[in-house]
Amino acid sequence: MFAFVRSAFDGSEPFAGWVAAIVLLLVVTLVAWELLRLIIGAASAIKTEVAQVWANGQRVANNTIHIASLYQTRDTVGAIIERAGNIAGHAKAIEAHAKACPGCPDCFLRKQG
Repeated sequence: MFAFVRSAFDGSEPFAGWVAAIVLLLVVTLVAWELLRLIIGAASAIKTEVAQVWANGQRVANNTIHIASLYQTRDTVGAIIERAGNIAGHAKAIEAHAKACPGCPDCFLRKQG
């Protein structure tokens, strides 16, 4: 066996040289194929993770787009609470007047007319 390999490299046996070259080519091809298979597998895993990140990023973007509406809602609710406080104050004043005034509701109707 060693004589065959030695003769492949010293040039004394051309057939052995061809066999050695073909075997070496097959080994290099198999190693390259395995490396490419590993690279493709890693790229596929990266692609899957990137797709998940992209989908989550779109969900975040869809949620944050409504923040401006929430600010407007907050301002509107504040105005409603302020007006409700004014209405409650007027209602208390009317109630206090109605309790103290023996002529109500006639006095209220006279003020309106």
